[in-house]
Amino acid sequence: MEEQAHGTLVEVLDLGVLLLGPSGIGKSECALELVHRGHRLIADDVVRIRSSGGGLVGTAPDVIRHYMEIRGIGLLFIPDVYGPESVRDEASVDLVLQVEEWKEGAQYERVGAERPTRKIAGVEVPELVLPARPAGSMATLVEVAVRDHLQRQQGRVAAQRIDEQFRARGSGQSE
Repeated sequence: MEEQAHGTLVEVLDLGVLLLGPSGIGKSECALELVHRGHRLIADDVVRIRSSGGGLVGTAPDVIRHYMEIRGIGLLFIPDVYGPESVRDEASVDLVLQVEEWKEGAQYERVGAERPTRKIAGVEVPELVLPARPAGSMATLVEVAVRDHLQRQQGRVAAQRIDEQFRARGSGQSE
C-alpha cells in the first residue's frame, strides 16, 4: 500500500519524522534548521509513503529528491549547501508531527500520558499536534518530540513517572 503526503520527511536521531501541516506553516524552514543542526532531509513538499515489513518508509519523487523550496530564497539543492551527508534517499516514518497555527484557547496536549496515532498506508504511527508560534523554535520542539519518543520506546514516560510519584505520596510512601 502506498500514499502520498504534502509534507516534509526528516531523519532526526535516526528516527523518521513526517511534518504535516498547511502550506506556509513553516515545515520546510523547520526542516532546514534541522539539517543545519546535522539531521537529514529525506523529502520536502511531496512525501511518498509505503508500508514495508509492518512499518512505513518514505521517500521523495525522483525529480524533486533532495531539493527544498524556501520562500524568499527559492530552490536549494541540499547536498550542495550542506554536503552529501545531509540527505538520505529514504527513511522510516516513525513519528508524525502535525504543525498548525497557534490558536488562543485551543486545547493542546499538556501531560502526554498517551499518544494518539494516525493511520498511514494501513499502519498506525504516533502523532503529535505542535502549535507554531511566532518566534518559536519549531526545530527544537521536533528534536524534543523525537527524544521523548525514543524514551517512550524504552518504557520511560514522564507523565507516568510523575503520576507514580504522586500516588506514592498519597499512600504515605516516601521518595
